[in-house]
Amino acid sequence: MRRLSPDTLAALPAEVARPLYDRESQEVGIVHFGIGAFHRAHQAWYTDAAMNAGDRDWMITGVSLRSPGVARQMNPQGGLYTVAEQSADGAALRIVGSVRNVLVASEEPDAVIAAVAAPATRIVSLTVTEKGYCRQGDGGSGGSLDFDLAHSLSFYYFVTQGLLARAKAGLPGVTLLSCDNLAENGAILERLMRQYLARHEPDLVDWFDQHCTCPATMIDRIVPATTDEDRAAVAAALGGLEDEACQDEACVVTEPFSQWVIEDRFAGPRPRWEAVGAQLVTEVAPYETAKLRMLNGAHSLLAYCGLRAGHEYVHEAIADPALRSLAEQLMRNEAAPTITTAPGQDLAAYADALIARFANPSLNHRLIQIAMDGSQKIPQRWLETLAHNEAHDRTCPAIREGLSAWIHHLQGHNGPVDDPLADKLSRAVKSDTPMIALFGEGGPMAGIWTLKV
Repeated sequence: MRRLSPDTLAALPAEVARPLYDRESQEVGIVHFGIGAFHRAHQAWYTDAAMNAGDRDWMITGVSLRSPGVARQMNPQGGLYTVAEQSADGAALRIVGSVRNVLVASEEPDAVIAAVAAPATRIVSLTVTEKGYCRQGDGGSGGSLDFDLAHSLSFYYFVTQGLLARAKAGLPGVTLLSCDNLAENGAILERLMRQYLARHEPDLVDWFDQHCTCPATMIDRIVPATTDEDRAAVAAALGGLEDEACQDEACVVTEPFSQWVIEDRFAGPRPRWEAVGAQLVTEVAPYETAKLRMLNGAHSLLAYCGLRAGHEYVHEAIADPALRSLAEQLMRNEAAPTITTAPGQDLAAYADALIARFANPSLNHRLIQIAMDGSQKIPQRWLETLAHNEAHDRTCPAIREGLSAWIHHLQGHNGPVDDPLADKLSRAVKSDTPMIALFGEGGPMAGIWTLKV
């Protein structure tokens, strides 16, 4: 079976979209930490579209901090991979060409630092998940940097060493672009980077402040984990001729919808992402808040309540009338009243669109995948909504039901708990009063919202 590569592009079926630019003539302009499925279906996808529209020199060097898996998948393919947009009407396939190569930081640290320090690099972006920012505690109010965690193969070291080399060489600063589901992700990244620099390279702090920026972003695209069945279906669609299927080990499956809202505050040049669907704005917060409290809040609700009800996928959970009613209650009656909208932002229409997206039968988005790392997600998705409503004497029955289902999850009823605070949370839910143990004064989840007893 042949493998997707620059040499096999010409043999693909005509209906498969592919790069329209000369990849080999383009320089790397972006270094991205955390080149998982979401980045491949989102930021790299937008960057590929921008280069298809005529932008130049925005190829991406991906960095995997620990696992060599993605590098083993993508490097033999010359960085190429397929994005399969799944809907009820079938799949639309596109070969994305914006990734030049993938480095494994644990195996080639000097190469990662050199990539950040390269003169052509103007953007360093990150999709490292909430826990990748190495914040203390539950990360409430942004959290402070946990220096012990940050010392062990985090992006902070590699970015710092790359910036240090740039400063010594007299090169421009870079834009540090967080693409993670964190409220005020730009401000959080900037503060944590300054803390790391102040501890390890204090002379670099002023240079960082003067030459680098950390814009806020809001990202949105459902990207379920790619299965062996997905890979087989993509391979068959790429094959064209019987017995000559073109295998794509790095393919990702996603929905047709995508959204990227970016604060227009860059340290230097950037791709024209706005020409291919991204929104460049002065204020990201209204979009970010709606996404976190409505979409992500409903996702977590469906995950924990759906697992407790015996469902496996999001589309199964939203088809359950009781769970759909809970999701509607959370989005429309609990989350929406807490959001100050931007001009033209229609939260009722947004809720309608979310329900339709959740119901997409072609996306086998596993609830257990969404249930991971609840301690890092629930503060922004549920607790901020709870605190706001409580301050206005309003109740949140849907979120309370979600918290009950999360406790059920933490008690191990859905299998092993995948969470950086698993030990603390497991001890808390063994209490006779788990809500108090978790959210009462001194509990591991108290802070943004503290249970009054």
